[in-house]
Amino acid sequence: MSDPTPHEGSNADLSLGEQSVKLPLVVGTEDEVAVDISELRNTTGAITLDEGYRNTGSVKSDITFLNGEEGILRYRGIPIEQLAENSSFVETAMLLIFGELPTADQYASFRKLLSEHEAIHEAMRNSFLGYPPSGHPMAILSSMINTLSCYNTDVLEMDDEQHVENAAARLISKIRTVSAYAYRTSLGQPLVYPDPELSYCRNFLHLMFSSPTHRCEIDPDIHKALSLFLILHADHEQNCSTSTVRMVASAGANMFASCAAGVCALWGPLHGGANVAVMEQLQRIHHTQMNVNDLIERVKKKEEKLFGFGHGVYRKYDPRATILRTHATKVLEKHGRHDPLLDIAKRLEEIALSDDYFVSRHLYPNVDFYSGILLRAIGIPTNMYTVMFAIGRMPGWIANWKEVRDTNSRIYRPRQVYTGPPVRDYVKLESR
Repeated sequence: MSDPTPHEGSNADLSLGEQSVKLPLVVGTEDEVAVDISELRNTTGAITLDEGYRNTGSVKSDITFLNGEEGILRYRGIPIEQLAENSSFVETAMLLIFGELPTADQYASFRKLLSEHEAIHEAMRNSFLGYPPSGHPMAILSSMINTLSCYNTDVLEMDDEQHVENAAARLISKIRTVSAYAYRTSLGQPLVYPDPELSYCRNFLHLMFSSPTHRCEIDPDIHKALSLFLILHADHEQNCSTSTVRMVASAGANMFASCAAGVCALWGPLHGGANVAVMEQLQRIHHTQMNVNDLIERVKKKEEKLFGFGHGVYRKYDPRATILRTHATKVLEKHGRHDPLLDIAKRLEEIALSDDYFVSRHLYPNVDFYSGILLRAIGIPTNMYTVMFAIGRMPGWIANWKEVRDTNSRIYRPRQVYTGPPVRDYVKLESR
C-alpha cells in the first residue's frame, strides 16, 4: 500500500502486466482496511478470485462488528458480553433491526406487536398435518415461513418504516409459534395456543412443553438460559445464511422470502447444524467410554475430527463459547443436575488447549461446542437445535434485509473464472 498508515481516501497500487491502477482504500469504524475493487474490471478487464469469499468484503454494514483475531463480537457497537449479561432477546432484536436500544415506550410497543401477531391462521394449523412425522423441522420451518406470506400479503409491499416494524414483529413472533408446532407435530402431540400474557421466551417454552390439559411450569433459570442462547445467535456478520438473505433481498424479494432462504442455508451441517455433530460426538464418547486422550491423538493424526473446535473467522476463543460454557455450568449446578457430556466437553477443551497442535492452529472452542449442552439443559431435543439457531438468528437476518432495502442496494451478481472447455462445435446425436 502506498501509505504506511492507511486511511479513507488513500489508495493501493496494483500492477497488472504493464498496467498500473490505483484502488481506493475504505476504512471502517474499527480501522478495518478494505481495497475497493468495484471498478477493477471496468478499468483493467480483470476480476479478483477469492473462493469462499474469505478475503472479500461484500458490503459496508452498520450492524455487527467481528474481530476474529481478538475474539471480539459487538452488536451495533455494544459488546456481546454486556448484552448477554443485561439484555433480553426482544431488546437485542430491536437493537439489531432499528440501530439503537429501545426506550421503555418503544420496547412496550414492540412487545405488544409480538403478542398481537403470535398466533398463526387456523388454516396454517391444518397445514402441519400434511407433513409426515419424520419430516425435519427445518424443512417445515422454511416452507411455513413462505406460507406465512400467503396469509400476510401486505408484507409483499412495505412502503414505510411502520410497515417494516410490523412485518419484523410478525416474523419474529410467528417463527416461534411455527417452530414449536413443527416439533409437536413430529411427536403427534396436539398444538396449543400462544399466551399473550407471557414474554417471548416464556411463550416459546409454553408452546413447546404445555398441553391442552397441562400447563408447564417455566423455571426462571431455564427462561434466562433460552434468552441467552437466542441473544448469542442473533447475528454474526456476513456468515453463510446472512449472506444468503442479503443476496435474495438484493433481488427485491420480500422479508419473509429472504429469511426463508436463510433457513435453508442455515440447515447445512457446516453452519447451523454444527452443534448437532458436537452432541453426537460427545454422546458417542460417553456411551462407548472412549478415552478422551485417545480421541485427541486420533484427531491429531487426522483419523477423526473434533467437532466444535476452530472457526472460519475466530483465531482466539469464540466469546460466545465462553458465555455458554459458564452459563451451562451454572444452570446445571443450580438445579443439582449432572450432565456427563459437559464433563467430557470440559475435559476435551482442557486437553486440546494445552496441546500445541490445537493452539498453533487456532483451534479453540466455538459457539457450537457448548450451545448444544445448554439446549439439552433447557430440554430442547437434538433435532430442534438448528431450528433454535434460526429463531435466534431471525433479528440479524431482518436487520440485514432492512439494510439492503434502505441502501437501495444493486442486485448481487458475483463473477467467475471460467475453467470449462474452450469453444467447440455442436455434434449431432447420430454422430456422437
